[in-house]
Formats: sequence, C-alpha cells, structure tokens
Amino acid sequence: MSLQNLYYKRTAATAKACYICYKPTTTVLSTIDTTDFLYTCPVHLTDPGFTTRLKDDVSDKKAGASAEEIARVKQEWEEKQKKKKQEKEKGKEKENGDKTEELAKGQNDKEQATQKASEEPSDKRPEAPSAGQPMAPPRPTHECYVLHRHVFDIRLAEHRRRRQAAQARTLAPRLPGTPSNTMS
Repeated sequence: MSLQNLYYKRTAATAKACYICYKPTTTVLSTIDTTDFLYTCPVHLTDPGFTTRLKDDVSDKKAGASAEEIARVKQEWEEKQKKKKQEKEKGKEKENGDKTEELAKGQNDKEQATQKASEEPSDKRPEAPSAGQPMAPPRPTHECYVLHRHVFDIRLAEHRRRRQAAQARTLAPRLPGTPSNTMS
C-alpha cells in the first residue's frame, strides 16, 4: 500500500509535538484514510519548503447547503409552524366552551380548508433520491496540502521502516535460536 502525497488539515483535541519544531500544536495533517498523519504548527503550513496548499474551487466555496436544500428545509419549517399554530387554536377552542357550535363548525371548516391547502404543496415536494440513484460522495471541506518531495520521501521511509520492524517481529519467533551448549 503506497501513500498519496495529499494531506488534509484538521484540528485535534490534544496538543502534541510539531513534526518540525517540537512545540505543542493541535493542527494535524492527515491523509484521507488517516494512514499517515503528522502534527505541525500553522506557521509551517505556509512554508513552501514543507507544504504547498492546493487551491480547490469546491473547498474555497462557502461550505453549506445548496439553494434547493435551503428552500426545502424552509418550506418544511413553515409547515411545522402552521401545524403548531393550528394545534394552539384547537386548544384555545377547547378552553373556550362558551362559543356556539355554529362558530366552532365554521372554524373547523376553515381549518380543514387550510389543512388541505397545506397538504397540497407537501405532495409536490421533490422526491428524495432513492437507493437506486447514486448520490455524490461528500467532499472533504478541509484545506488540502501537498508535502514537499523531500519531506514526503522522509515520511515514506519512516513508514517503510515501521512496516519492516513489524514484519521482523512476526518472523522472529519462527527463526531458530542460537545454540546454548558450548563446545569443549
């Protein structure tokens, strides 16, 4: 498995030593699948000898929902507010038992008409994507960086060294031991 030279800036909860200057920092550069990560100061991210920031049009745009999603959520919220208001009116009607039945029937007819009117737009909502329609995978909104080639070579060498050490630990028990008897 080889590493890609594409790192995302993230913030960690605990501060650890910077990879360059060993000062405590919470800024982390990590690969998308977090196979490799390194703590670094924000100052070092501006150093062209260490990293280069990738300009991504998608990540530079305002992170948020599209206009369609905002309109849909707003419409749902307005419908909920109407329902709450209608429930309050019904509660008030129950408290005010002195009204005549004719007024109550007239208001109920009006409420039913408004409910029908509010139900009609809800039927015209855009359908949610079904399981058969593929959704676009969410793109990370973190800043993207590429390590300088020499720094990236050092990271690759460290990973290779760790992998070889782990492999040696697994092979060591299977190797024959040294002889314990001395020849005399």
